[in-house]
Amino acid sequence: MSIRSNKVLVALSAAAISLSLAACGGKSASNEQSLPAEGQELSGEITMWSSFTQGPRAEWMRHMADKFMEKNPKTKVKIEEFSWDEFNTKWTTGLNAGQVPDIATAQPNQVIDMLNAEAIVPLDDVIERVGKERFNAPTLKEGEQSGSHYSVPIYSHAQVMWYRKDILDQYGIEVPKTWEELAAACAKIGKSENLYPLSVPMGANDMLATRYINFYLRSKGETLLNEDGSANVTSPAAIEAINYWADMYRKYSPEGSINYKILDHAKLFYQGKTVFDFNSGFQISGTLADRPDLDGKIAAAPMPRAAAGDPEIYPSEVSNIAMVVWQASKHQDVAKAFLASLYEKDEYIKFLHAVPGGMLPSLQDINKDPAYNDNETMRKYQDSIDVIAKQVAVGSAIGMENGPKVQAGVLISQGVIERMLQSIVLDGKDVEKAAKEAENKYNELFKAAGAVIK
Repeated sequence: MSIRSNKVLVALSAAAISLSLAACGGKSASNEQSLPAEGQELSGEITMWSSFTQGPRAEWMRHMADKFMEKNPKTKVKIEEFSWDEFNTKWTTGLNAGQVPDIATAQPNQVIDMLNAEAIVPLDDVIERVGKERFNAPTLKEGEQSGSHYSVPIYSHAQVMWYRKDILDQYGIEVPKTWEELAAACAKIGKSENLYPLSVPMGANDMLATRYINFYLRSKGETLLNEDGSANVTSPAAIEAINYWADMYRKYSPEGSINYKILDHAKLFYQGKTVFDFNSGFQISGTLADRPDLDGKIAAAPMPRAAAGDPEIYPSEVSNIAMVVWQASKHQDVAKAFLASLYEKDEYIKFLHAVPGGMLPSLQDINKDPAYNDNETMRKYQDSIDVIAKQVAVGSAIGMENGPKVQAGVLISQGVIERMLQSIVLDGKDVEKAAKEAENKYNELFKAAGAVIK
């Protein structure tokens, strides 16, 4: 699933929108409404902006709206569907004009911008209704500000290492457990016209190279943000990561991957053209759709470690797709009640089964529920899904390891690391010089977006 947005709007809109709202009265312009008691009569019309546009997921959301309206006949729930990119542009341009919905799906970096714009309301009452203890703690932290939670995760997925079992068997290769072992495995497989050990994507209009650098840094116990909120691109571990991926690109990646976006990159694995890939459980459905003959021949393993003795699972990238309720809503009570209804166990499991293994529950107990695990695809790929679930429990979005920060949106939206790597592999630019320039650029962008750097 892509986490990219309109480049200028994502990185720089938060501060501008916040200032504009402050001039108009900001948060005080609307009173927050609590989640009504169960069984209380509800009345009012709400609009939901949903980025679940594909088949079963879209059908499920419409079904839940119909079910809610049947139970609450004085309410109306209107579902409007937008792609993630469309949604980001729509809410950022529509906020000041009051053209926003009552409830919406949101990606982690979008939640940050909404928080800075004081556009959404706390959802602690919804979380308590669902059961706060049921959520993985890191998933709630991404929407937490001043002790309140402004988003609720609806599903999660994590980045893990996918591999072709049949190819590894063919070459007598054990599943790599460290970055060094991964490089050795790629060397043994070699690069051919129709099969590549892996792809190292660097498209400047996406964030995959940033993701790859982040993987390596997280294995070293570092993040792309220093404790003071500044960028970390020049530490010894960061320089090591840059050199590692530049070398892997030169030796093993398709030449075209210098400009790959997320879908370009994912399709290589779907089509059986790469042996290793770093991606989420959506790789299962993608591969089965493009190459059904590879069913049972792909599997997921934990992210490579820095050293063999390091913990098998360490905090790495997790995407928690969230739900938010808007400050401008006249019927926050109805919106919150509808949101809480989405977690009714049987219905929630149907939602997760729309993409088996791709959408993992944000509720820990659902992972162990027999009804959730009673799915043919999930049974076949249970070991891989278990790996993803363990990662979901400890990871977070890039730049949000310690809660929501403006820097997170900038890190993944501006193509800074992508252009840095391109200059190194295409132009032969000195690694340390390129890294320093990238770090300075990030810090400039952070400040322009209103981020606090201590």
